[in-house]
Amino acid sequence: MSKFLNILAPALGGTAVVLGGAWYAAFHLFAPQPPGPPTATILSEVAAPETAPPVVLASSMQAAKSPTTAADGARFGLGRPATEDEVAAWNLDVSPDGTGLPEGSGDVLTGEALFSDNCAACHGEFAEGVDNWPKLAGGEGTLDRKDPVKTVGSYWPYLSTTWDYVHRSMPFGNAQSLEPDEVYAIVAYILYSNDLVDEDFVLSRDNFLDVAMPNADGFIVDDRETAEAGFWTGEPCMENCKDSVEITMRARVLDVTPQAEGAAEEMPAATVETAVTETATPEAGEAAAGTATDASAVDPALVAEGETVFKKCKACHQVGEGAENKTGPMLTGIVGRPAGSVEGFKYSKPLQSAGEDGLVWDEDTLAEFLANPKAYVKGTKMSFAGLKKDSDLAAIIAYLRAFPGN
Repeated sequence: MSKFLNILAPALGGTAVVLGGAWYAAFHLFAPQPPGPPTATILSEVAAPETAPPVVLASSMQAAKSPTTAADGARFGLGRPATEDEVAAWNLDVSPDGTGLPEGSGDVLTGEALFSDNCAACHGEFAEGVDNWPKLAGGEGTLDRKDPVKTVGSYWPYLSTTWDYVHRSMPFGNAQSLEPDEVYAIVAYILYSNDLVDEDFVLSRDNFLDVAMPNADGFIVDDRETAEAGFWTGEPCMENCKDSVEITMRARVLDVTPQAEGAAEEMPAATVETAVTETATPEAGEAAAGTATDASAVDPALVAEGETVFKKCKACHQVGEGAENKTGPMLTGIVGRPAGSVEGFKYSKPLQSAGEDGLVWDEDTLAEFLANPKAYVKGTKMSFAGLKKDSDLAAIIAYLRAFPGN
């Protein structure tokens, strides 16, 4: 046996060396380089994962939709993984079982004051809605009608939806500015407005799931994927559905788009007293001059009261140093200014016309306008229902006079 190996092993070894050399020469020395980047470049890209790990996809469908990765898994070099802080900033959702609710609590009476300051301009003092802005209360027994009233009390199945929406998106124009206790209080007031809790109710994370939503059982599981599977077996037709397509109506004409956005635009009408003096008619100039004279005599107590009333306007307007146009124009210098004159703000045509016709925001015209905007300027889009108390009108005008502008 050992004699056989002594003779045969060197022969086999030599044969292996010859065949290996031939294979290497065939594929590395004489074979043409395939199209694409040189081998060295490819090797350097293989090492890249140390600094840029590849994206791992859950499915081929996701790969096809990913903006950073091609369907075959190749990376485009776009984007980066979100940081933990970035994910946490967006992770605000609250589930129907209460998952995601923060610690805190709020009572109905506190919520009433917060609602009046932050929500009533659009949703009404009693959550009854203003113009086309949504009602949050009422609507019981209307869901089987042609035009149902869908509110927190009549339609929404989970209280978490209310909390999550208020926390994430409200107040309008100043989203995510409310503390958790304030959100609990506003939600408690909305429940009270729907006669679901008593006046002394305090909402917290501990009793959140104890609140019974009237329409909690009014929904069914969507089983169309299985129940209607027979409809989706063939190839869908994606072309030539109609001979021609025409736009027959606009959303605003259909009255599905709230017109409140522009309404506020009009309220802000006036702005710079100085400009009025320089460019307005003599009559307007007199009004502006009178306003400037009176500004120094504003009652501080009345101004403080007006600041409280102005909370109803803050969702759409800013006033004072650094004020900017929001949903409505900024109001710095509004007393004494021609209507519709804030630079950079797009007013409704009726308000623009009123300004061109000589309307100036002095104390009398502001009082009439703020008492009932739509009655004073026909066609205005301003959604504000108006201030009904003379004391509120006097206070807010005094407050606005305290910001005469440049």
